Parts: sequence; C-alpha cells; structure tokens
Amino acid sequence: MKLAFYLYKRFFVIFFGAVAFFCLVLHLADLVMNLWRYVSVGASAKDVLKVLFYYIPKTISYSVPISMLFATAFTLSTLYSSNELTAVFACGVSLLRFTFPLLVFSFLMSFAMFVFEDKIVVPSYAKKTAFQKIVMKQEEKKNNDKIVIMSDEGRIIYKADFYDDGAQLLLNIYIVFRDDEKKFYSLIRSDSASWNEELKHWILAGAVRYDKEKENIIMNSNVKELEILLTEPPETFRNNTISVEEVSTKEAKEYIEHLLKAGLPASEALSVYYKKYSFPFVVFIVVFLAIGLSGKTRKNVLLVSLGLSIGAVVLFYIVQMVTMLLAKFALIPPVSGAWLPVILFIIISIILLFFART
Repeated sequence: MKLAFYLYKRFFVIFFGAVAFFCLVLHLADLVMNLWRYVSVGASAKDVLKVLFYYIPKTISYSVPISMLFATAFTLSTLYSSNELTAVFACGVSLLRFTFPLLVFSFLMSFAMFVFEDKIVVPSYAKKTAFQKIVMKQEEKKNNDKIVIMSDEGRIIYKADFYDDGAQLLLNIYIVFRDDEKKFYSLIRSDSASWNEELKHWILAGAVRYDKEKENIIMNSNVKELEILLTEPPETFRNNTISVEEVSTKEAKEYIEHLLKAGLPASEALSVYYKKYSFPFVVFIVVFLAIGLSGKTRKNVLLVSLGLSIGAVVLFYIVQMVTMLLAKFALIPPVSGAWLPVILFIIISIILLFFART
C-alpha cells in the first residue's frame, strides 16, 4: 500500500502538469491558426476567449493519453536512474507488481474517458464549432446536390439534381414508388417540386408519371394520386452530412441506421463509430507501453521520456490512420479498423514488458 501511495504521489504531479502543458499548446495552436481570421472580422477578445473555453474539454481529451504515457515513462525512468526501483526489485517486488496500481488507474480512466468524451467533449466541441462560425461570420450552406433519399421504409426513393433550402425547392427530380415487397410499380419524373407547409407534402411541377402494368410501362396522367404520398420533410434533403466523430454514440448509431436504411455506404461511419469505443483504451495502452519503455536510459530522462512518449503516440495514430483507411474502403471490417491498433499495441506492450529491466 505504501509503495502504491508513493508511486501515485510521484505520478500524479507529472501527469497533471503534462495535461496542463499539452492543453496550453493545443489552445495556442488553435489560436495561432485562426488568429488572422479573428482579426479580419474584428472579433472581440471576449468572443475569442469563449471559443477557447469551449475547446478545453477537447484539448483534455487529446492530452490525457500522451500525458499518461509521459508521466508513466518519466516517473519510472526517474526511479530507475535514482536506483529506487533497484531497491524495490531487491525486496522481491516485480516490475509488473510495482506498476499494477498505474495499470488499474489507467484501466478505470479508459471508461471515464469514454463517458467524458460522449457526454462532455462532443457537446462542448459542437458549441465551439458553431460559435466559431458565428464569430468568423461563416454561413453554413444547407443547399445540396446529387441527392438520393430512401423514404417510407424503402417504398419511396427520391433522386434530385439539386435542393435549394431557401426556396425549399427540388430540381430535376425522379421519384420511384415500390410496394410492400419492394417491387417497382410507378415512377414520376418532375422538373421541380416545392414544399407546401400547409399540406405537408411536395407539389410537383411539369411532372410525368409512368406505371408498370404486367410487363409494360404506360403513361398515367394522375400525378396527384401519388403526390400526397411525398411527405418527406425538407430537412431530409439539406446538406446534413454528419461527422460521426463529432456526435454522441447515440446520434452516431441513429445516423448509421439511416445510412443502412437508405442503402448508402456506411463502412467509414461504422469504423468511426467503433473507434468511439476503442479509442478510450488508448489510455490503458500507453501506460502499459510506458512500463515496457521505462528504464532504457539513466541519462537525459526528461528528454528521452518525452521523445519516447511522442514517438509512441505518433506511431499509434499512424497505425490507426492506416487501419481506418482500410476500413473506409471496405478492405477490412469496420470493427477491425477501430480495434486492430489497440490489440496490436497491447501485444507490443506485453513483449516490451517481458524484456524490461527488473
């Protein structure tokens, strides 16, 4: 118990200091990157500080993994260089047993980071992005083009060249109607469709209807009969592309279900969704990794620990980027794109721990 308390005491001082340092660096980087935009629009210092305030949870999310790795590597390397760990090993305490409190803490932190990311980081970063656009006077365009929407559980399919959100108008639109067994029975081609707020459906202009009767396709002049079925709201046709990474797991799941329902590609969204669950375990991995990397040198402990920390994190992100790209193009399953780097680095950590100085 005394060893665990002593280890935590040494570790937490470095950990919280590292989190504060990396958060500051990320804030300064964001400020410098957008400074010319703030100046060009005449943004007030109060508004800029508000943007940076909303950015705090996101910087903490970025900083915790590398801070955990750095604090673990630096603490253990310092104990190695001062021969304190040699005394611990001489008492019959193994490296794994001595560092077990850090592994327990990092494992619990992984679950805490998942909740923190989902409940605090996501909404605060959304506020930061929205308010930053207001400060920079950037208008969010909701017009859309090349639209394909599946509605009414796949019974109605819309295909339009362009959607004008201001006029709530669809241009050059094709609408396919299918029965309960998803078999085609009618097609409408229309020059345009405008949304009627009172009737709650689309009004077609220059429309032509074609029906399937047995093996023949015949023209039908009764467009109004099917027009009243076009109740898909205008919001559906907007440029509402969602970044799964920037929404909660609940919203991400609903968005992916919409993509699957509409028959749209969902591999990338699925891999990012699974990454939401796998990424928090980076906190556990980096501590495991740092234990194996510690004690490699007795000189320049600070520089070596910082270098190893940054190098290991960069390598992890590179591997993750590659696997996520493979998942995006459906070369590997989406779940593999998210979890493969985690499994790989756990194996590497075990190997490093096996060859660590004890």
